[in-house]
Amino acid sequence: MKNEVIIRRMTLQDLDAVVDIEQKTFPRPWTRENYQYEIEQNVAARYLVAENRGNVVGYAGAWIIIDESHITNIAVDPQHRGQGIGRLLITGLLQYLSNLGAAYSTLEVRESNETAIALYKSLGFICVGRRKKYYEDNREDALIMVCDSLPEADPEFTEPETIHEDN
Repeated sequence: MKNEVIIRRMTLQDLDAVVDIEQKTFPRPWTRENYQYEIEQNVAARYLVAENRGNVVGYAGAWIIIDESHITNIAVDPQHRGQGIGRLLITGLLQYLSNLGAAYSTLEVRESNETAIALYKSLGFICVGRRKKYYEDNREDALIMVCDSLPEADPEFTEPETIHEDN
């Protein structure tokens, strides 16, 4: 399955699938309008999808400001979990963030989400703190994790939003 998965930038055409995965994954899911805003209006936001044979099977997103990035969300369709797609999404997102100038990335994760915590640790994230009663649905604490070992930026990377300074 992993060989057939491609990671690419999220588009408006992906939103139905993304919202479906979001609703299957989170007790307080983001709405289609939330994602549409992120794609169309939030200049700090970047979102990727994992696509398998033309179907979106996962997504991940982050905000980036100067050299700081914050992973806002990541989810894989329940039918496709345990196949390495989450790892592909995070490694792809970290590369993307590095290409955009990020020096490190942060995220919050439910303290009970042992699978996600293990994945993040395996990718170089460390736990640096806790947000007490962070999740509104059950008042669970969130662990704050940070990764400062992002991959080296691709010097050839560019995208339409890239700002070039003219000398």
